[in-house]
Amino acid sequence: MGQLISKQPQVEVLLLGLDNAGKSTLLYKLKHNMSVSTVPTIGFNVEMLEAKKNRKSIGVTVWDVGGQGQMREHWPSFHANASAVVFVVDSADQERMKEARHELEATLGSEQLRGRPVVLVANKQDVNGALTVTEMKDKFNLKKLCTGRDWFIQPCSATTGFGVEEAFKTVLYNLCNKATGSISINIRLLPKVILLHNQAL
Repeated sequence: MGQLISKQPQVEVLLLGLDNAGKSTLLYKLKHNMSVSTVPTIGFNVEMLEAKKNRKSIGVTVWDVGGQGQMREHWPSFHANASAVVFVVDSADQERMKEARHELEATLGSEQLRGRPVVLVANKQDVNGALTVTEMKDKFNLKKLCTGRDWFIQPCSATTGFGVEEAFKTVLYNLCNKATGSISINIRLLPKVILLHNQAL
């Protein structure tokens, strides 16, 4: 995972989830405030956000890593520098809940991610039959799974924008040691040095 040379504080957020969970749609909604049609990510996408807390800027690098089976083998290579994990789940795809839970368990079992905060994004809440936040929490047994770390489950619809910004604000509140003060998220252009890594592994 690359890092930018900057005087402002830097954090790196790992955006994970199964293929078709809506990770890239969520990220582009946050960046452009528009719905886009995406295809499964082959490799990874990376975006730079700028968050401001009490007038202090924080550079946030978001790594959106592909969720297909062969790509999940590469997830551990992104663990070392991750400050937090955002794990996106298609809450309407009940047939893959067990698979999603297995991948989340494997991710949080990484020694490199010990104690890192995690936000479980219950995406596609606008779809009929989507599990509620309470049902998702029970299905993933989050209280036990996330022992020893800060965690939160965020209802979301990446296509409508509901809950998208809130998910990232929750991550930043945890990374800022829960200090008081408002957080705003602004988007700034990603330097070319990072864009060079936006390719398949």
